[in-house]
Amino acid sequence: MVHATLIFKLIIFLLCFTFAFSLQAQSISGKAKIIDGDTIHISKNKIRLHGIDAPEWNQSCMFNNQYWECGKKATYALEALIADKIVVCEIKDIDRYKRYIAICFYNKINLNKFMVINGWAVAYRYYSKDYIDEEFIAKKNRLGIWKGEFQEPYQFRKKNK
Repeated sequence: MVHATLIFKLIIFLLCFTFAFSLQAQSISGKAKIIDGDTIHISKNKIRLHGIDAPEWNQSCMFNNQYWECGKKATYALEALIADKIVVCEIKDIDRYKRYIAICFYNKINLNKFMVINGWAVAYRYYSKDYIDEEFIAKKNRLGIWKGEFQEPYQFRKKNK
């Protein structure tokens, strides 16, 4: 009985390992539809950019005591870079909303990194520490949302559920 339980646990472990490995090896490519500053669709595949968090579409930020539509600007920045172009996404995981979590590229440009270093997204430290250096550069140079004041996108989502 103990032997059968051990074998069962080993089989479960191998299946989980195989699934995780197959996700890492998977990629999706095609023309992307931009949903917002950190989400795209390629065909019917919903893809969330790994390790970053961009302002929501309807989120505003403050600059010189005036509100500006930073969520729309973040979306437009991503759209300007990849509209009607082939994007390749390397899948890292699947989130609770059944979206792929991926690092995406256009012409060797890492889109995740691009959004953070240009100030259109923050490094999403809760899930990754991959883009902290890029965030520091954007903040130091007061780029994008860093030119003024803003609420962290995850806090905005939580407040506006």
